[in-house]
Amino acid sequence: MGSEASYYDHENNASTTTPDYSSPIPILHGKAGNQSTGNDQQEQHHQDHAILSRDESWFGTFKSIFWHGGSAFDAWLNATSTQIAQVLLTFPYSFAQLGLASGIVFQLLYGFMGCWTCYMITSLYADYRAAKEKENPKAFEKHTIQWYEVLGGLLGPYWRAAGIFFNTALLFCTATIQVIACGSTVYYINDSLPKRTWTIIFGACCIITVLIPTAHNYRVLSFTGILMTTYTAWYLTIAAGIHDKVPNVTHSGPKNIVQYFTGATNILYAFGGHAVTVEIMHAMWKPRKFKLVYLYAILYIFTLTLPSAITVYWRFGDTMLHSANAFGVFPKNKFRDAAVILMLMHQFIEFGLIGLPVFLIWEKFLGVHHSKYYILRAIARIPVVLAIWFIAIMIPFFGPINSAVGSLLVTFSVYLIPCAAHMVVNSKSTARKAAIEQPPRWIRSWTVVYVLNSLIIVWVVIVGFGFGVYASVKNLVDQIDTFGLFARCYQCPKKH
Repeated sequence: MGSEASYYDHENNASTTTPDYSSPIPILHGKAGNQSTGNDQQEQHHQDHAILSRDESWFGTFKSIFWHGGSAFDAWLNATSTQIAQVLLTFPYSFAQLGLASGIVFQLLYGFMGCWTCYMITSLYADYRAAKEKENPKAFEKHTIQWYEVLGGLLGPYWRAAGIFFNTALLFCTATIQVIACGSTVYYINDSLPKRTWTIIFGACCIITVLIPTAHNYRVLSFTGILMTTYTAWYLTIAAGIHDKVPNVTHSGPKNIVQYFTGATNILYAFGGHAVTVEIMHAMWKPRKFKLVYLYAILYIFTLTLPSAITVYWRFGDTMLHSANAFGVFPKNKFRDAAVILMLMHQFIEFGLIGLPVFLIWEKFLGVHHSKYYILRAIARIPVVLAIWFIAIMIPFFGPINSAVGSLLVTFSVYLIPCAAHMVVNSKSTARKAAIEQPPRWIRSWTVVYVLNSLIIVWVVIVGFGFGVYASVKNLVDQIDTFGLFARCYQCPKKH
């Protein structure tokens, strides 16, 4: 930091000695020739200064509009974009496993539980950052704070290890699911190649995401991604609504405990997008606003997931049990093809945002996170994409893998650890008084905060982890037994 301070001192000193081109240049010795030369120099300085200012102004405007976003709206874009994309296509499948009533209840329950645990993460981040910046105001000028660092700074090395294991594993697997989803989705436009080949192709394309430095730089991408998924959600809703009546359609609901809790954990997984909370918050100019930003993101997502899941399941019923990807039940036409292409593009964007924390962890491990040469950081990220790519080809079970990740990783990473950590950090009255984020107005009591955290922990341990692991892992093992690892074309219809 010493060299950094010297650099800033040098810049400040340099700025004080910069010539003031707006003041007249003195005439030396009263000679006309020198006066003329001085006027020419003055005018040239004016022109150069104007050109430089105009260039800097245009470049700054471009960056502020398209590249460098840190407002609450930018955070909403990023939060919404990471929260919903390919998982939208699996909700009708989950509704077929759960039944209509349970599907709606679990969406609402896990959506609002996610908002609460996101609030816990926001609170801990605020305490950690305030403490660190009190020690060193420039501590995070070139450093992106991550969830495991918050846990380590507030609670010690064991919590840090738990955070880095569960969060890295979750985001790695979620990025893998995006690649699997690309292969599964594009197959519905062009089935001349098997899903495995499409996964190989699009996994290679995901390497370009290493070029995007931080969550600051996703403004345009996240905005377009939300528009794309909004179109897809309403395509599913409208297409299912106007589709011809399916003969002998049935809505049996859950047939066994494995199906029921597999569907429930897929929804649990779907509302686990706040695993990227800290990275998105750190990109904000006012990070404390994120707790409301995430609530608004979830409310918007409900307008996409509930209508589409309800109408598709109601139209096709138990048929959805054999089609984890909702596109599989719709006839090929230009509207479906548009939805497929737009969803595919959003999956690229979500891959970048979901993979970002893993990229940053890997950069820090290699010691290049603070490098002034971004090309080194980009190159360092490539092995992460290659590892994700390989796993996506090996386990291409779109749908069942979501549930397994939800029960094994989402439960701990974004529900159990945040709630437990918040309770431990604020266990003493002095800590509660010093906490930056006090209980919200509608609660006004630390006791209620502890009760809510305890209820979430008990529910997630029993339903999400306990029953969820049993059901989702059994379902995943059944898929592996049926199709094998490196399956060529998972759930592809037989060609006649």
